[in-house]
Formats: sequence, structure tokens, C-alpha cells
Amino acid sequence: MLDKIPLEAFRVFDAACRHMNFSSAGRELHVTQAAVSRRIQGLEDQLGAQLFTRRGRNLALTPHGQRLAQRVRATLDYLDESLEPFRGGASEIISISASGSVSHLWLAKRLREFSHASPALSVRLLSTDAPLELASEANDLVILYANGDHPRWNLTLLMPEVLMPVAAPDYLSRHAIDPLHLSTCDIATLDLIDYERFNANWVSFRQWFSRLGQPAPMRVKPRLSFSTYSMAVDAAVRGEGVTLGSLGLIGEELMSGALVTLGSDRLETGYGYYLGMPRYRALAPSALQLHQHLLSAIPSPETGYSPSGPPA
Repeated sequence: MLDKIPLEAFRVFDAACRHMNFSSAGRELHVTQAAVSRRIQGLEDQLGAQLFTRRGRNLALTPHGQRLAQRVRATLDYLDESLEPFRGGASEIISISASGSVSHLWLAKRLREFSHASPALSVRLLSTDAPLELASEANDLVILYANGDHPRWNLTLLMPEVLMPVAAPDYLSRHAIDPLHLSTCDIATLDLIDYERFNANWVSFRQWFSRLGQPAPMRVKPRLSFSTYSMAVDAAVRGEGVTLGSLGLIGEELMSGALVTLGSDRLETGYGYYLGMPRYRALAPSALQLHQHLLSAIPSPETGYSPSGPPA
């Protein structure tokens, strides 16, 4: 049906809905009141439905008209937003992709800082756990969980993946747990909070216990399991149990004392979170500016996390 209706008819209809007056709509569109009336009548004929009720100069939308008005306005708003990059003088938009957990736990704060420091620049964040979307070359920058190499992106390490069990001080206090003196087997008996592995290289509690090279504890049975890592971290912060802490991602929680590490066993997986820039195209100065800003957030090589508290 859309191929039979001039798109201009929807602009006229939208103006008439906003003004509820054909004369006012005509003045906005620089056409006569009669032209607006004819266009609306033609649209109604094409749709086979009345869109307005007319009582003299007063207009009201019919139920069909109300439904169409909502959809036309949403479509025009979406189109207008899509045209922003083509307008002269419009602010530059930098696109960056990252997983949901990286976005929630680490990146959001750095983007707020960048926005405050560079208010003329706009950033569009794609938060997704789909590998193809994350590494899409439609993005200017990406943050990837990787081992340091990618065919389409030049990668710089933001933080290596180092995993230790963590819990809130409130949880430890309620259960009279000393975080410094817990063995691997002790940790396995606590209220474990796990998360689903959508990537074969991700490490959850079962893999963490098995890769420590120590005697295997009793069969691992998490009390809670979430679909995302960030939800598991949030549950641990609320004092619901123990989750695996990726120390770089939860640095803020460790610094503030919202979470503390348990025991002394830590697992360096060989993977990490890398900031990527395209191999085969140059970045705009604004994207390079964001790239440098994110690299400046990398902790110094001397920074580490003590077993029971914030970075040493």
C-alpha cells in the first residue's frame, strides 16, 4: 500500500494532527488550506478509513486517526534523528561497542567523564554480547574480550582478566567469615552467584575451581545464576553471596569497599579487555580523542588488588 501513497501525504497528516487546523497546517507547509484538505481526503480514500471528524472548523481524530498519528510521528522523529549526521554544524558522533557488562561496570563512567570534558562531541554506545555486532566495522571503536589479536582491529590492552571470588562486607559479617583465611574448599561451600557463559572462553565458578591446579572441591552448586555478569556483580554488592570478580572491571567496587576479595587464589586467564581501533581505515580526530581518553583510564603496571580490599 505504501507504494501507492505519496510520502508527502504523511507530512501533511502529521502537521494537521499537531495543529488540529488545516489552515495552520497549510501555513507551516507553505500550501493552502484547500491543498491540505485535498491531501487528507486523498489519504483517507487510499486507506479506506476516516481519519478526522469535522464539525465546522473544529477537527478531532477518529480512533483510526489516533493510531496512525502516533506511528507517523514516531517514524518522522526517527527519520529526523537519522539525518542528524548530515546536517551542517551538527556535532560529530563517535560510535563505540562493548559488552553489556563492560558497559555497565567500566565504560559508562569513562564516557560520562569524556562527555563532560568534550561537550561538543557525541558518543553512541552499542551495548551487546553478540560477537558479530561487537566487532562490526561500522563502529569507530570497540572493546573486545580477546587474547590480544584480531584480524580487523588493532588492539590495546585495557585490563587483563584476573579472577577472584568477591563478596560484600555485609555478607561476610552476617556469616562471620574472615575473607583472608578461606581455602578454595571453604569458598565452594558459600552462597555462590554464577552467570551464564555465552563465550567458550569465559570462566565461571566451575572453570575457576578446576583451573587453579589445587585439589578439586566438592561439586560446585551455585545458589544463584544470572544471564549476565553485571547482574551477578550487582547481586554480590547487595550482599546475596559470592561471585567471581574480574578485578579490572570491578575496580570501583573494590576501591569503595562495596566488595572485597576472598582467599588468596587468583586466576589469570590469558584473556583480557582490549580497546580496538580499525586496521584498515583512519579514525576521525574526535574518535582518536575518545581512544586516548579511554587509554588514560588504564591503571599503572604497579596497580594491583590486595586479597581483602582495595588496590595496593
